[in-house]
Amino acid sequence: MTQRRFRVLVTDEIDPEGVGILRAHPDIEVVEKPTRPLPEVLQEIGTFDAFIGRSATRVTREFLQAGERLRVIGRAGVGVDNVDLATATELGIAVINAPGGNTVSVAELAFGVLIGLARHVPIAAESMRAGRWERSRLGGIELRGKTMAIVGVGRIGGEMARRARAFGMHVLGYDPYIAPPRFEELGIERVERLNEALERADVLTVHVPLNNETRGMIGAAELSRMGRQAFVLNLARGGVVAEDALADALASGRIAGAAVDAFDTEPLPADSPLRTVPNLILTPHLGASTTDAQRNVAVEACEAVRDALVTGDLSAAMNSSGVGGAATRELRPLLLLADRLGRLGRALVPGALSSLEVRYTGPRENAPRPLLLSALQGALRDVVERRAINLVNAQHVAAERGIETAWAYVEPRGEQGEEIELRLEGGERSIRVGGALLGETHGRIIRIGAFRVDVAPRGVMMVIRNRDVPGVIGRVGTLLGEAGVNIAEYHQARLQIGGEALAAVSVDSRVPPDVVDALCTLSEILEVRQVEME
Repeated sequence: MTQRRFRVLVTDEIDPEGVGILRAHPDIEVVEKPTRPLPEVLQEIGTFDAFIGRSATRVTREFLQAGERLRVIGRAGVGVDNVDLATATELGIAVINAPGGNTVSVAELAFGVLIGLARHVPIAAESMRAGRWERSRLGGIELRGKTMAIVGVGRIGGEMARRARAFGMHVLGYDPYIAPPRFEELGIERVERLNEALERADVLTVHVPLNNETRGMIGAAELSRMGRQAFVLNLARGGVVAEDALADALASGRIAGAAVDAFDTEPLPADSPLRTVPNLILTPHLGASTTDAQRNVAVEACEAVRDALVTGDLSAAMNSSGVGGAATRELRPLLLLADRLGRLGRALVPGALSSLEVRYTGPRENAPRPLLLSALQGALRDVVERRAINLVNAQHVAAERGIETAWAYVEPRGEQGEEIELRLEGGERSIRVGGALLGETHGRIIRIGAFRVDVAPRGVMMVIRNRDVPGVIGRVGTLLGEAGVNIAEYHQARLQIGGEALAAVSVDSRVPPDVVDALCTLSEILEVRQVEME
């Protein structure tokens, strides 16, 4: 069967080097179009598997719902304010950004405007063009010996710290989501409270995403805690520093100066108070506007979108499992096994699924949560009335359906390998299924209920409960053979002689319903279930 080509819509002037990565793959068709009004995009987005753009195109709920084939949204940049992340997650659409590509460009611009503030460069340049010589009025300050307070010690915050230390500045940071070793690595003094950072800062620079927690986090009350000689930099997202409060602080001399590169409304309105206050450097969202940064973010985003489409690698998705890059690739055999166990367990539980628990034993402490998502993906694959479920929306779909979830990590003992156990409940029945990873690449089903088995999770698996009497295996084999169904593996297990037994039978193709019915008519057979593992 011929592989269907993936169609990718690219807009908002993505760097050609990134687009070239997509074009180079034989299974990807790239359609490049300029930025257009949303109604025009809505007319055709339903024919694409992926979309890549920058901030100019708003990826709204309407956009996502119209994209019936969409699997991936690529954002060639850091921020995803223009993407309805909640709806994308609900619909199982991976959202991929490029968090590292513009890091250096933003940090360099930040220091450019900071030096401009410290030495009055914009005012001096303007006065010289006007024919004035105001050397005595435009004396500045050195950065050496001053304190920079960084709010948000991520990639860009880290680059700011490195440059600040090179200028001889003392650096302190506030970020409740970053562990102390990160501060130590960067030579940053860690403070527990934002207010302490504000009170000690000669330069305050913010590098946080815009969300409910960070919107307006630097407002009038926060600015009032700063010294009159302090500078404020916002090259992060518009809205993190309250614009009205900043304008008032500058107009009243509450702080010495500021630089803003990102705004609540872009383009900045002509009547914005920011345009008239003193000692404020305004730039039109230039943080990532270098040829280097645009090339870097395009390459990063396009590579991740290609991998997501062609190999199913969602490690770069910000709304996926939370384990990224190489870690997810290393987990792939385990994720595949968890998915197969989810399919198997769900097939053995009648009625609506009410809970699913994952228990992982092995050396990877980061494995349980993504394994839970993969198990949910397998368990819910054939029971949801929406587009295909994946690691992006598995938890959301489970919560929607009232399915309780849990995971646990168990440290291995001795030479014990990696094992996954699922416990599923539905209706009045619960079942445990387990699997093990052999040789770091090959998964095996090792437990179904109380029975120990050993069968590969491939093709179609039949699970047959029967009475432990002579001749069952032969009769089952004969019926399947007569129907043209080839048996790959047949594992029979029992708890005691003459009691109940269980067969895990791996076959090469799905067993027709009439053959399943014929198996069920055998007096020794108690139950037959089949599960598609591929």
